[in-house]
Amino acid sequence: MNQAIKTKIIEVCEQKIQQKGEEVGLSFYAFFKNKNTEPELLMEVATWWIMTEKLDHFEKAVKIKKMIQAL
Repeated sequence: MNQAIKTKIIEVCEQKIQQKGEEVGLSFYAFFKNKNTEPELLMEVATWWIMTEKLDHFEKAVKIKKMIQAL
Protein backbone atom coordinates (compact mmCIF):
# COMPACT_ATOMS: atom_id res chain seq x y z
CA MET A 1 0.00 0.00 0.00
CA ASN A 2 1.18 3.49 -0.73
CA GLN A 3 1.87 6.00 2.03
CA ALA A 4 -1.20 8.09 1.19
CA ILE A 5 -3.66 5.26 1.90
CA LYS A 6 -1.73 4.20 5.01
CA THR A 7 -2.00 7.76 6.32
CA LYS A 8 -5.71 7.88 5.49
CA ILE A 9 -6.35 4.56 7.26
CA ILE A 10 -4.56 5.78 10.39
CA GLU A 11 -6.46 9.08 10.31
CA VAL A 12 -9.83 7.35 9.92
CA CYS A 13 -9.01 4.92 12.74
CA GLU A 14 -7.99 7.78 15.05
CA GLN A 15 -11.14 9.73 14.18
CA LYS A 16 -13.42 6.75 14.85
CA ILE A 17 -11.63 5.97 18.13
CA GLN A 18 -12.05 9.59 19.27
CA GLN A 19 -15.73 9.60 18.31
CA LYS A 20 -16.79 6.20 19.62
CA GLY A 21 -14.04 4.88 21.88
CA GLU A 22 -11.42 2.15 21.65
CA GLU A 23 -13.95 -0.63 21.11
CA VAL A 24 -15.18 0.80 17.80
CA GLY A 25 -15.06 -1.53 14.84
CA LEU A 26 -14.83 -0.70 11.18
CA SER A 27 -14.54 -2.34 7.78
CA PHE A 28 -12.17 -1.49 4.96
CA TYR A 29 -15.00 0.45 3.30
CA ALA A 30 -14.57 3.12 6.00
CA PHE A 31 -11.49 4.41 4.17
CA PHE A 32 -13.31 5.16 0.93
CA LYS A 33 -16.11 7.40 -0.28
CA ASN A 34 -19.40 5.80 -1.28
CA LYS A 35 -18.49 6.42 -4.90
CA ASN A 36 -16.28 4.04 -6.84
CA THR A 37 -13.60 6.61 -7.61
CA GLU A 38 -10.53 4.48 -6.82
CA PRO A 39 -11.36 0.87 -7.68
CA GLU A 40 -7.74 -0.30 -7.87
CA LEU A 41 -6.90 1.12 -4.46
CA LEU A 42 -10.10 -0.29 -2.98
CA MET A 43 -9.17 -3.74 -4.30
CA GLU A 44 -5.63 -3.42 -2.94
CA VAL A 45 -6.90 -2.60 0.55
CA ALA A 46 -9.62 -5.27 0.32
CA THR A 47 -7.05 -7.87 -0.75
CA TRP A 48 -4.79 -6.93 2.15
CA TRP A 49 -7.73 -7.05 4.60
CA ILE A 50 -9.41 -10.24 3.36
CA MET A 51 -6.78 -12.37 1.64
CA THR A 52 -3.48 -11.36 3.25
CA GLU A 53 -4.53 -10.70 6.85
CA LYS A 54 -7.74 -12.82 6.82
CA LEU A 55 -9.57 -10.25 8.92
CA ASP A 56 -13.26 -10.34 9.72
CA HIS A 57 -15.58 -7.88 8.02
CA PHE A 58 -15.46 -5.60 11.09
CA GLU A 59 -12.29 -5.22 13.14
CA LYS A 60 -11.36 -2.91 15.98
CA ALA A 61 -9.93 0.40 14.76
CA VAL A 62 -7.08 0.21 17.29
CA LYS A 63 -6.02 -3.17 15.83
CA ILE A 64 -6.08 -1.89 12.24
CA LYS A 65 -4.16 1.25 13.19
CA LYS A 66 -1.39 -0.82 14.81
CA MET A 67 -1.22 -3.18 11.84
CA ILE A 68 -0.88 -0.32 9.35
CA GLN A 69 1.74 1.43 11.46
CA ALA A 70 3.78 -1.78 11.45
CA LEU A 71 3.83 -2.00 7.63
